[in-house]
Amino acid sequence: MSVKISPLSSVQLGVVPTHIKFVGGLVPDGSGKFPRGASGSLAIVETMRHLCEHAAFRPQCVQIPFFSSADPGEVEELVNSLRGLELEVHFIIMIGGANPMDPADEDATVAQLVTSLKAAVAHGIRHVSSTSIEEWMSAKEGRREGAAFEAAIAQNLRVHQRVYNEAGLAGSCVENWHIEFLRPGEFKTFTDVDRGWAVVHAANKALGKTFFKLLVDAAHCGDSGLSIEENAALIAKIAAAGELGIFHASAKTTRGCVSTDDGWIGALLTEAARTGRLEHVFVEVFHHEDPALEALRQMDTRHGVDTRDGRSYEQLVEAALADVAHRLNNLVARGIL
Repeated sequence: MSVKISPLSSVQLGVVPTHIKFVGGLVPDGSGKFPRGASGSLAIVETMRHLCEHAAFRPQCVQIPFFSSADPGEVEELVNSLRGLELEVHFIIMIGGANPMDPADEDATVAQLVTSLKAAVAHGIRHVSSTSIEEWMSAKEGRREGAAFEAAIAQNLRVHQRVYNEAGLAGSCVENWHIEFLRPGEFKTFTDVDRGWAVVHAANKALGKTFFKLLVDAAHCGDSGLSIEENAALIAKIAAAGELGIFHASAKTTRGCVSTDDGWIGALLTEAARTGRLEHVFVEVFHHEDPALEALRQMDTRHGVDTRDGRSYEQLVEAALADVAHRLNNLVARGIL
C-alpha cells in the first residue's frame, strides 16, 4: 500500500475526471441520464470513490463537466453522491452548437449557460468554470485581430452579462466564474493567457467587481506559442489584478501522463503559487481513444498518443495526483506557498 500524502497548504487539489471519456463516462444520453457502472452507480461517482479510497493523495474536490441537457434528478444524485465522498463539487460548463462571439448565436449561447448556472445556484456550487468565449473546433471561424478581436470581446461581454443577470448570480452562492481559453486549433481567437485575460478583465470592469477569473491550464499555455517566461509574467499580472483563477495541471499536447508536459506544469504551478492567489488545482487527463475527441486527434495526431506506459488510466491519474500533491507540499517547504 502506498504511503498517504497529507496536504500542507490551503490549496485545494482535485480531479477533472475526463480520463473516463466523455462518451460513455461524462456525457448524458438523449434522455439526460448519465452513464452508470456495473454496480448501477453513476460512472463519475464510481471513479471518484475509487480515487478517494486508493490514491496516495485523497482528492479534496472534483470538477464535473456539466451539460445543460442533463436530467435534474440525475444532477442532484451526482452532486449529493460526490459530496457524500467529502468532495467539494465544481461545475465546468459545456456548450455546443453555438458561437459566443456571433451575435446571431447570442440567444442560443445564453440559454445553455443560464440553464447550467441556475443548476449551479440550485445546488450551492461556489465555483463554476466554462470555455464559453468561443465555439470549440469551429470550422467557420478564423483568428480575429484588431477591430474583429475587440468585437468578439464586446459580444462576450453581452453574453456573460445577460447570463449573470438572467441566472440570478448576484448575491448567489456562486463566488467566481472561471473562464478557460483553449489552444490554437481548438479555439481560433482566444488561444493564450493574454487573450483569455482580455475577456475576463473587460467583464470584471463592466461588472464592477472581480467575479470572473481566468482559468490557467498548463497544457493550453504550453501549446499557445508563448514561452514559459511570457506565461509566468502574465500570471503575475493577472494575479495582481485579482483575476487569477483555477489552475489545471494537465500535460500539453498529449493531455496524458504528466511526464509528457516538458516542464510546463511544474514551472507554471510554481509561478501561480508565488502570487499568493492560488486556491484550486485540478489534475486533468484525457483518454487517448475518447470518441468525443476524434476531431482533436485528426487535427493533431499527438493527442492520440497512449502515455499510460502499461498502467490503467486510474493508476495514471493517481500518479498525477501524487505528483502534484508533492509539488504543492514542497512549495510550502521552500516558503513559496
